[in-house]
Amino acid sequence: MGLIRKKADVIITNNSTLEEFHKKIEKVLQKEIPKYDKYIRPSWDEYFMEIMKTVSKRSTCDRGRTSAIIVKDKRIIATGYAGSPPGTEHCDEVGHLFETRYDKDGNESKHCIRTIHAEQNAIAQAAKFGISVDGVTIYLNMEPCFSCAKLFISVGIKRVVCQKKYHAGEMTREILKKAGVKLEVFEDNEEKY
Repeated sequence: MGLIRKKADVIITNNSTLEEFHKKIEKVLQKEIPKYDKYIRPSWDEYFMEIMKTVSKRSTCDRGRTSAIIVKDKRIIATGYAGSPPGTEHCDEVGHLFETRYDKDGNESKHCIRTIHAEQNAIAQAAKFGISVDGVTIYLNMEPCFSCAKLFISVGIKRVVCQKKYHAGEMTREILKKAGVKLEVFEDNEEKY
């Protein structure tokens, strides 16, 4: 075995699952074989997360170019992004409208209040066109704020899928769990906002 290791161009060590081992092999193949570009069909969650990233480009506040995709039965029923109400000025045009806020420890932060959160915009779009969001999945750039989490519970959203954690998301995680709303986060890193 030692001789084989010495002659090998690549050594893949795996102390995990077979699925993790296959992922490692795919990475090596993509790196080592220039023309290796095996097509890998995305999962439904990956598919909707990619669309969510595109929708976020419509956002009109550079403090948080976020978006939301509401999905029912693998179909998009509404989208939303962080932006000002229709017919009003955008942060990208006139600057931010800041409000000073204090957390429970007395720490001060500035919060832009010109825009509507992406999640709120998506739910408003569904409501405007008479579409129920009861039992849906919502896809987000990061975990929702506490206010949006309460809104999700009230309108019947059952699953929340996020790209990243939100730095102030502890209360959000707690209330969603208590309400039986499933929260899934793709990446463990936090979005500092």
